[in-house]
Amino acid sequence: SDNLWDLAAAEVQAKENAEDDSAETERSVFFIGNKNGGKTSIILRCIDRDEAPKPTLALEYTFGRKAKGHNTPKDIAHFWELGGGTSLLDLTQIPITSENIRTFSLVLVLDLSKPNELWHTMDRLLQVTRKRVDKIVADIGKSNSKAANQIMQNIWKSIPNNHPDRELIDPFPLPLLIIGSKYDIFQDFESEKRKIICKTLRFISHYYGASLLFTNKAESHKSVLRSFVNHLAFGQDKSRLLSTDHNKPLIIPAGSDSLSQIGTPSASDSELRQVNARTPMELWKKTYERVFPPENRNDSKDLKDPAKDPQYAEREVDAMRAVKDQELEQYKRNADKSWKSMTLGPQTR
Repeated sequence: SDNLWDLAAAEVQAKENAEDDSAETERSVFFIGNKNGGKTSIILRCIDRDEAPKPTLALEYTFGRKAKGHNTPKDIAHFWELGGGTSLLDLTQIPITSENIRTFSLVLVLDLSKPNELWHTMDRLLQVTRKRVDKIVADIGKSNSKAANQIMQNIWKSIPNNHPDRELIDPFPLPLLIIGSKYDIFQDFESEKRKIICKTLRFISHYYGASLLFTNKAESHKSVLRSFVNHLAFGQDKSRLLSTDHNKPLIIPAGSDSLSQIGTPSASDSELRQVNARTPMELWKKTYERVFPPENRNDSKDLKDPAKDPQYAEREVDAMRAVKDQELEQYKRNADKSWKSMTLGPQTR
């Protein structure tokens, strides 16, 4: 039987737990991925906003609130979205800070209708984001090594202790959800191509300790999407659904897949022997790009001049800008004339 001291300690602990449950919490979720890949639509769907999505020019912010229960404070989720695909990588430094790193999550949205862009988009965005997170954790470690170690230990939470692949994977330093968008187009691809893309994304997600989800326009699947995003944004229970069939939308929570179930890259033994790869990730990349070679494109060309974008039109501002542009052009012409009219004096030795 418990003594008086044990009962008192248990009561204090119960009160602290009740206070924690009723306290307002804040989390941040950062959406990155293909340009025009559907990031904005996913955010609006998850916070129940019925409005037409607009193109994301650079870095945009919105928030959502959700109550834990009746007469309890609402939790707050900060949603950040990076526009321009891989064109504005420097902006990843803005939303990820040392203050929010412990409650920060990442959602990578990959456009399934553009398989030739898939690997490049995934690799560049995760590479830059990881570099930012590693720097923050290193900075925290300089003054608080215990806190930095705790952050690094938390990345293994989604992988069961007895998972056979724990020694073979390298979890991303933030909770990561990979979403394959535009499944409605993807489902019309040839079966073999769908299989290659599905196996590749399963490997990438499992290697990084991420959840993987394909989305379509079906109303029933929207609830699955909300479940995955709300788990990151509001700490709600994760969906326990599982689907690994490449003929159906994939639904694979983090830690529920394995390398043995995924299998080897979709290539013959002779083709695999010809691939010169130093790591499993490099092997999957090279075999994937044999089927879907990356397109040569300059990401910076995708960005339009925001001053000329009609969706950001401001009559008074645009009128003043036009006047200043004219003044600048006149100044350039006058300066050019002054330069040409200059005469050099006699040189002295």
